[in-house]
Amino acid sequence: MTSALKLQFMTSPSGIRRAPAVPGAGKGHGSLLQQAARFSRSKRGLIRAVINSDQNKSAATETATKSVDDASNNVNGSSLSVASSSSKGEEGGVVDVRAVITVRKKMKEKLTEKIEDQWEFFINGIGQGISIQLISEEIDPVTNSGKSVESAVRGWMPKPSSHPNIVEYGADFTVPSDFGKPGAVLITNLHGKEFYLAEIVVHGFDEGPMFFPANTWIHSRNDNPESRIIFRNRAYLPSQTPAGIKDLRREDLLSIRGNGKGKRKPHDRIYDYALYNDLGNPDKDDDLARPVLGSDEKPYPRRCRTGRPPAKIDPLCESRIEKPHPVYVPRDETFEEIKQNTFSAGRLKALLHNLIPSIAASLSSSDIPFTCFSDIDKLYNSGFVLKEDDQNVVQNPFVGPLMRKVLSVSERLLKYDTPAIIRMDRFAWLRDNEFARQTLAGVNPVNIEILKEFPIVSKLDLDVYGPPESAITKELIEEELHGMTVEQAMEEKRLFILDYHDMLLPFVDKINALPDRKSYASRTVFFYNKAKMLRPIVIELSLPPTPSSPRNKHVYTHGHDATTHWIWKLAKAHVCSNDCGIHQLVNHWLRTHASMEAYIIAAHRHLSSMHPIFMLLHPHMRYTLEINALARQSLINGGGIIEASFFPGKYAMEVSSAAYKSMWRFDKEALPADLIHRGLAVEDPSMPCGVKLMIEDYPYASDGLLIWSAIKEWVESYVEHFYFEPNSVESDVELQAWWSDVKNKGHYNKRNEPWWPKLNTKEDLSGIVTIMIWTASGQHAAINFGQYPFGGYVPNRPTLMRKLIPQEHEPGYEKFISNPQHTFLSSLPTQLQATKVMAVQDTLSTHSADEEYLGQVNRLHRHWTNDPVVLEIFNKFSAKLEEIENTINKRNKDARLKARCGAGIPPYELLLPTSSPGVTGRGIPNSISI
Repeated sequence: MTSALKLQFMTSPSGIRRAPAVPGAGKGHGSLLQQAARFSRSKRGLIRAVINSDQNKSAATETATKSVDDASNNVNGSSLSVASSSSKGEEGGVVDVRAVITVRKKMKEKLTEKIEDQWEFFINGIGQGISIQLISEEIDPVTNSGKSVESAVRGWMPKPSSHPNIVEYGADFTVPSDFGKPGAVLITNLHGKEFYLAEIVVHGFDEGPMFFPANTWIHSRNDNPESRIIFRNRAYLPSQTPAGIKDLRREDLLSIRGNGKGKRKPHDRIYDYALYNDLGNPDKDDDLARPVLGSDEKPYPRRCRTGRPPAKIDPLCESRIEKPHPVYVPRDETFEEIKQNTFSAGRLKALLHNLIPSIAASLSSSDIPFTCFSDIDKLYNSGFVLKEDDQNVVQNPFVGPLMRKVLSVSERLLKYDTPAIIRMDRFAWLRDNEFARQTLAGVNPVNIEILKEFPIVSKLDLDVYGPPESAITKELIEEELHGMTVEQAMEEKRLFILDYHDMLLPFVDKINALPDRKSYASRTVFFYNKAKMLRPIVIELSLPPTPSSPRNKHVYTHGHDATTHWIWKLAKAHVCSNDCGIHQLVNHWLRTHASMEAYIIAAHRHLSSMHPIFMLLHPHMRYTLEINALARQSLINGGGIIEASFFPGKYAMEVSSAAYKSMWRFDKEALPADLIHRGLAVEDPSMPCGVKLMIEDYPYASDGLLIWSAIKEWVESYVEHFYFEPNSVESDVELQAWWSDVKNKGHYNKRNEPWWPKLNTKEDLSGIVTIMIWTASGQHAAINFGQYPFGGYVPNRPTLMRKLIPQEHEPGYEKFISNPQHTFLSSLPTQLQATKVMAVQDTLSTHSADEEYLGQVNRLHRHWTNDPVVLEIFNKFSAKLEEIENTINKRNKDARLKARCGAGIPPYELLLPTSSPGVTGRGIPNSISI
C-alpha cells in the first residue's frame, strides 16, 4: 500500500465521548488496521477517512502531521494514525487508550527460531510475554512519582505480507481522566530471550497518536530484572523535564553509565572507558605483544570498556577475543541485520580475493613480487587464478573441496573492479600533475600545507636526529621556479609542502629493521604555477644519521634523463607509501574513528535520550562503536591486516599515538580552522564560510566548505531553538557533564590543554557539535570512500615499500640501471600483500544497503521528534544538501577546474551527499559505519 490511510475523528459539539474497549482485543481478531478502525468507529462523532497521497505541504505543522500520520506500522508503506480527543467516561473519570507495540523480527530465521517465534506469539497473545506501563508527565501525590497505569501486551495482528519481519501487538489501558500526558513507557520482557522493539504508539489522548521511538533491544528479565524506559519523542532540557518523568530520566542515565568495574555481558547497554590495551596478544606470542596506548608517554583517546580479564603474561593488557567471537559493545551499538549481511558479504569477498594468492604463496618458497605491470592488470582483466602447475592443489584432501567450491563460483568473485584512478586513463598515475592533484582531490587531501618558513628546519632533538636543516636548498627550488626567487614564491603563496619528516624519522630505523620494509622520512615541495596547476618540484628522503653519514638526507628532482626519471618515480612511490600510512593511521583512524568513539561514549553516559543535543547527535553515532571494535579485533591489532599491509608494520599504532601527541587538537578539527592552520585559507568575512582558499581549485576544501556551512547552519538553528534563555547552556547539567567527560575522560591525555573550547554560550555549543557532526559525516566520507578508487591500483598508492632507492655506490645500482622496471615493481608490495590490502580497501569503501546519508532520516526513525519547528529546520538542511549536490555536479563539469575536470580526470565526488550501495566513490553517511 503506497499511500497512507489517515483516520481523523471529529468529535460532536456536545463534548468528549468515552471510547469503549476494542472488540476482540487480546483475542487476535483482525489486523492492526482493522482493530484500530473498529476502535475509532466506537467513538461517538463523525468519522472521516482520507487517502493521503504525496501532497506538497509547506507549513511546519503540516510537516509534523505527515510525520505523525506515518504511524506505528511505519515500515510497510502504509500508516495508520488514530487521532481523537480523550474520551471521558459517561460515568466520568476514565479514558480508554491503546498502545501499539511494533517488534522487528529477523529477516532470515532458522527453523528453530521460527518455532520459537510461534511460541512467543502465543505467550504474548495470552498476555504473559510483555508487561507495559504508561508513566504520566504529572506527579502522583500519593507516590510522589509519575502517575502510572500497567497492562499486558495481548493479541497478535497478522504480519503484513510485504514486511514479514514486522509484528505488532496491542495493549489496552483504562486511565483516569486526570492522568495527563504519558511521557515514558516502561517495558518488561518476560520471555527468555531479547526482542527488538521498534516503537510504541499510544492512541486515545487529546493530542492524537503519541510516539515513543525505541529502536532498541529489550533484554529478558532473566538477564536483568529492571524494566526498560522508553521516552516520548519530545526533547526536554534537564531543567524542563516534567516532574512525573524526572526520576526516570536520571535512572535511565545511571543504568547505562559504567563505573569501571565488571565484565560486560552481551545484553548490557553500559558505556564506559578503557585504554587501548587490547591490541596485542602476548599470551599467544611474544611477537604479538604491543604497548598500551593511553599513557602519558603514548597518549591516545579512550575506547569502549569491555571488562575482559587481563592477559596472563602482561596484566596491563586485556585478554584477546578472536574471530568469530564478538567483542563487547553496548547492545544497541551492534550492526543491524542488513549491515551484518553486507559486512559478512564483504568479508567473504575478501576471503575469496585472498584465498588464491594465499595458497599460491604457500606453495612457493616465498611470496612473489609483481614482475611486470601486466601482472597487476590481470587482477582486473582476467582475475587471479591458480597457475596450471598448481592445479595439483585441488587433489589435496583438505584444500580440494574448498578450492573446487571457489573455482565453481563465478569468475567475477576472483576479479577486482578496475579502480577509478586508471579506469579513464591507465597512465595518469605516472604524471607529476596527477601526483600533485591527489594532494588536493585524492583520498588524503588533508596534509598539504603552505611553506611557511625557509630554510626548512626540523623540530626534532638534534643530538639524536642530527642537524635540523633540510637538504632542500634555495638553489634547488629556484631551478624550478622559472625566474622567481624563493622569497617571491613564498610571498605570493605559491610554495606548498607535504611534510612527514618529523612525524616519521623517530620510527624509520625500527621500521627498516622489519623484514621487507624500507622507508624514509619524507618532505615534498610543490609549486603552484601561473596556470593554477600544482606540481612537485623536489623530494627529500631522510634516514636517521649514522657515524658515517651524519646528514643522511637524499634530495631528488624530476630531471630530464631516463635514470633521473626512474629514480624520481621511486621517490614519489616512497612519498605515496608514507602518505598511505599517515592517511590510514592518523587522518582516518585517529581523527575520525578513535576521536568519535570518545564523544559517543560521553554522550550516552551523560545526555538523556530526550536531551535535544543527544537527539541531534544520535544519527551520527550509528555503528561507530561496533566498527571500531571489529577494527581492534582484526585490522589494527598486533599481527592484523594494517600491520601486515602498511609501511610501519608492528609500529603502526605507535605512529598514530605519536601523531595524537604532537598534532591532534579538537579546535583544529573544524574544517575552516584546519584550512587556516595549514595556510590553505585565510580569514575573509566576506566569504560564505568566513575563509578564502589560497588554491581555488581545491576540491576537498571547496566542496567540504559547502557541507560544513550547511551543517553549521542546521546546528545553529537547532541550538537556537532550544537554548533561547540566557545562561541556558551554562545551567544545563547534562550538557556540562558530557563536555567534561569528553575532555577529562574520553581524551584524558589532552585534558589540560588550553585549546579546548569553552562551553558557556549557544555559540560555543554550536561550534562543538558542528565539529563532531562534520567529523562523523563529511570528513570521514572524504578520507574513507576513496580508498579503493585511488588505492586499488598498487603503483598509484603503494601501502609499503620493500627497498630503499639504490645509490650509485651500492651493489643494487647496476641492476637498477639494467632493469629499472624490475627495481620499481620489486620495491612495491608483493602480490599477496597487494591483493590483501586491495580486498580491505574494497570492503572499507563499500556503502551498505541500509546506509543513512546526511540530511536523510532512516524510515525506522521517522518519528525521532514531534517538534514542527525542528522538522522545518531539518527540511531546510535537507534541501540545502540537494542544492550542494547540484553545485558539485556542475563543478565537476567546469573545464576551468583542472583538479576535477579534464581528459581522463575522474570527477571529485567524495563529498556528494548521496550514493547507491557498493563502491561508488561518493556519498556522505551520517556516521562512521565502516
